[in-house]
Amino acid sequence: MIVAEDSFFCQEEIHTMYESGENYLETILRLKEKNGMVRSIDIAHQLNFSKPSVSRAIGILKEDGYITVGPKGEIELTDKGRQKAESVYERHKMLTAFLQKVAEVDREVAEEDACRMEHIISDEVFQGIKRFMKKN
Repeated sequence: MIVAEDSFFCQEEIHTMYESGENYLETILRLKEKNGMVRSIDIAHQLNFSKPSVSRAIGILKEDGYITVGPKGEIELTDKGRQKAESVYERHKMLTAFLQKVAEVDREVAEEDACRMEHIISDEVFQGIKRFMKKN
């Protein structure tokens, strides 16, 4: 996943700020599925971000009701956070498969582009891609 480390806080690029939050939620979901537990340091390592940047982002996600942080630093998605993370991850997986199939590119290239596309694609276009993939 490629994310500008400070994109949560860029006032001129509101959409990028949103994209960064979605990437954090998706990362938390994937790390939780892989490791069973997620801490800020795990996110920092996964995204190659500094610990202070991750701490700021975690604070925003917590304040906005997407996550909770336990007494030992364990991060959990709230229902709202899980729903958003699963939605983004579904788009990620579907767009990756679509790009591999239609554009006939390697998984790595498809996944990189899907990561950018998953945040800006309309629901109407996404549903069309899902229908296409079911038929093919």
